[in-house]
Amino acid sequence: MIDPLYALLIGSTIIALIAFVFWPRIGISDKLKRWTQDTERIQIEDALKHLYDCEYRSISCTINSIAGNLSINSDRATKLVSRLETLGLLSTQGEVLQLTTQGRSYALRVIRVHRLWERYLADETSTTEMDWHGIAEKMEHVYTPEEADKLAAQIGNPVYDPHGDPIPSSKGDLPHKKGKPLTEMLPTEFANIIHIEDEPNAIYSQILAQGLYPGMQIRMLEVSDRRMKFVADGEECVLSPIIAKNITVGILKLDKQVEGKFKTLSNLRVGEKGIVLGIAKALRGQQRRRLMDLGIVPGTEIEAQLESITSDPIAYKVRGSVVALRKQQADRIYLVTEDNK
Repeated sequence: MIDPLYALLIGSTIIALIAFVFWPRIGISDKLKRWTQDTERIQIEDALKHLYDCEYRSISCTINSIAGNLSINSDRATKLVSRLETLGLLSTQGEVLQLTTQGRSYALRVIRVHRLWERYLADETSTTEMDWHGIAEKMEHVYTPEEADKLAAQIGNPVYDPHGDPIPSSKGDLPHKKGKPLTEMLPTEFANIIHIEDEPNAIYSQILAQGLYPGMQIRMLEVSDRRMKFVADGEECVLSPIIAKNITVGILKLDKQVEGKFKTLSNLRVGEKGIVLGIAKALRGQQRRRLMDLGIVPGTEIEAQLESITSDPIAYKVRGSVVALRKQQADRIYLVTEDNK
């Protein structure tokens, strides 16, 4: 005869195990189902982002490219594409995949959250550049459009993320791609860096190691199959073409052609003139914006006009106006002069 207490204990244990597995919302079965659904949704959203990126860069997107981008096998990628078709998010033309209007709208919502979060991390936190992308990758899958709008308002509705990528508006508007790869620059050309690709990490880290960032002014010195040599805000950089092609630039049209080696503005004697090459990367924020508002940009002629008793500040003539600059600022403005051309 079975002990009633022992039978009760066994029965209670079985009921507890059943509840542990099948209890709504907190049971293992429900959690596993939600995890499976979340994993599928994340893969769908990552695939849509890849499809949109291909479309934006005017390159073909295939099942193999999705498999490579999402690090999944071709069978899984094929099933994912089939699922996207069923949902009405993409259409196929032979082996080429294209977003539908609905798919494009969905992709832009995900991209908006990602880029807003990268902007937030760059401006409002001390998170390092290498960590922006990974954090944004997680947040893009959990943020709602309403939460994205609140975040955008909180950080001033930025137009670009810290890599120079445009942030889609809440309506899905996005400016057309502009600029050209750094590898297409010619020697002596000036340009602004307008975008730095943050994937793959191995290449992005090498770009960061050079201290390059969107908004920086550069001047190309040498172009070959082996290297690109240029001056970035007065400091010489060398990149291989495979690295350089991940940087997009906008060519600057200068009033005068600039040649020769550079020197700092603080080295100018009264009466001497020079042509601005750029502003050192160490000078950022309001000081940098003030100098640019004064017309101190690449190609501008500047003349030392008056030196104070202490030699700090010094008055300079820029585009018809006279401005006073501290030596600390003048040390970070690079130019070429007649004597070093």
